[in-house]
Amino acid sequence: MEREEFLQVYRHSLAHILAKAVIEMFGKENVQYAIGPQIENGLYYDFTLPRTLTTDDYKPIEDKMREIIKRREDWTRKEVSKQEALEIFKDQKFKTELIRDLPEDETITVYYTGDDYVDLCRGPHVSNSQELMGVAFEVRSISGAYWRGDEKRDQLQRIYVSAFPDKQQLKDYKKFLREAAERDHKKLGPQQELFMFDETAPGMPYWLPRGWKVFNALLEFWRGIHEKHGYQEISGPVLSNSRLWQTSGHWGHYKENMFIIPGEKEDESDYYACKPMNCPNAILVYKNKLRSYRDLPFRINQVDVIHRKEKSGELNGLFRVQMFRQDDAHILVSEDQIASEIKDIMSIATEIYGTFGLGYTAELSTRPDDFMGEIALWDQAEASLKSILDKRYGEGGYEINEGDGAFYGPKIDLKMKDCIGREWQMGTIQLDFQLPLNFDLKYQAPDGTIKRPVMIHRALFGSMERFIGILIENFKASFPFWLSPMQVAIVPIRPEHNEYAREVHNLLLDHNIRVEADYEDKNMKEKIKVFRKYKDPYIVVIGDKEVQERTVSVNIRGNKAMNNVALDHFVEICEKMNREYSLELIDHE
Repeated sequence: MEREEFLQVYRHSLAHILAKAVIEMFGKENVQYAIGPQIENGLYYDFTLPRTLTTDDYKPIEDKMREIIKRREDWTRKEVSKQEALEIFKDQKFKTELIRDLPEDETITVYYTGDDYVDLCRGPHVSNSQELMGVAFEVRSISGAYWRGDEKRDQLQRIYVSAFPDKQQLKDYKKFLREAAERDHKKLGPQQELFMFDETAPGMPYWLPRGWKVFNALLEFWRGIHEKHGYQEISGPVLSNSRLWQTSGHWGHYKENMFIIPGEKEDESDYYACKPMNCPNAILVYKNKLRSYRDLPFRINQVDVIHRKEKSGELNGLFRVQMFRQDDAHILVSEDQIASEIKDIMSIATEIYGTFGLGYTAELSTRPDDFMGEIALWDQAEASLKSILDKRYGEGGYEINEGDGAFYGPKIDLKMKDCIGREWQMGTIQLDFQLPLNFDLKYQAPDGTIKRPVMIHRALFGSMERFIGILIENFKASFPFWLSPMQVAIVPIRPEHNEYAREVHNLLLDHNIRVEADYEDKNMKEKIKVFRKYKDPYIVVIGDKEVQERTVSVNIRGNKAMNNVALDHFVEICEKMNREYSLELIDHE
């Protein structure tokens, strides 16, 4: 058995052991058990129970699971009819609903663990519980969940269990979880006063002054790269009439994820929607005047606010929001420019991700079930992207995600790993033959004929908010100098040092270095402590010697120091790190 298949079988089997344990603890008549899949690093099972579970329940659940495993009970697979399945699970409403939704001719299988527990399941599973005796597992957490992800349905209790082939792998995973918890941007962001949320705007972050400085530093970095690659930045309306979204196809394919605002009329022709995507803005700018082949590639980028409606249970800090700014770009090209343009996009991705010390891999996502347009165009688009990836990575050097493309075209997704090994789906490059057709986009070819361009949708951060959330966790909020909210903090030791401190302050500002200072007459160590809490890279301390010699002494984040550095030289050091987007702090003269 292959490793992945083995992991799937024993974790899925443990989910049945978990359900059986909970039923034995609370009594069959008091438990409704819903679904229990294996997931990455473990499994979960959803229940309704007579009381709310707490952390005090973790060990009793684990002990009961181990007790059941030691019974060495056989697992029996049985095929049943739909009516037989309904009879078996007549007292279990969630299982009954799942069975009723199955086609009449569906082959239904159930698995018995011993004689007293049965579950609706396709399998496969272990043949006897003793096969699970060497597995290391532990209850990880308990959370709320809605039946079938619908917040209007039953609220369930979800028990997560970590499970690995041996104790060492479980121990390593627990260490990883502790490290991830320490990096949690939902904790670090508010602590560092970067962002906040308010219940009046769920999933819509407020950027606080320090966080907005990070945002703008990232944006200026992004703008500088795109200027060099021939992009033109635009901004467009946040609200547009439904006619625009009907033409683009979003009204028919994405309406449930859009915030809709009724107009003066009663019908949808006068409805407006907050834009969930920027592509129609770029299209209308392209259509603003007649275009020729000389205008292509026509590269438009924008970072306007967009809104997407999400279920409340799916919101997750900056990672899953309802308002964000996507680093969008839309490029109109001729068909013979597709390969060279996507090659250029990949080079931009390499430059951007590499600046943060992050590598990436590619995944091709193909035609979904709700696709728009002709299959022949889809086949053409998918073949183009596959050819590009084959040349870059070689055949088999990238993943193919069947059926996960956007409704208007296939896409290349870019995935990267952070410093503790977590993988993130980041950028996307989508090839689109449909929207140019819907909006009747044209250009005049060199021979005078009228042709239709192809559109490339492209984002590399994905969303600015989400990417910053990832950076907070990757750097543990100790950002590189060029990205830090405040880059230098100034601490005059006594009031008589304030005049020179202000001179240093203004000089740094003149050189576009973000700086803050504390001129209050209070203990120097208290001032330093505050700036260290904010993880400022450099804390400049100014006393008699620094004033006399026109130098600065610098406490460097990470408990290093540079003493009596010439002021002009210190400015040069700061400018060098901003200019080179350095990941490391300079800690010597």
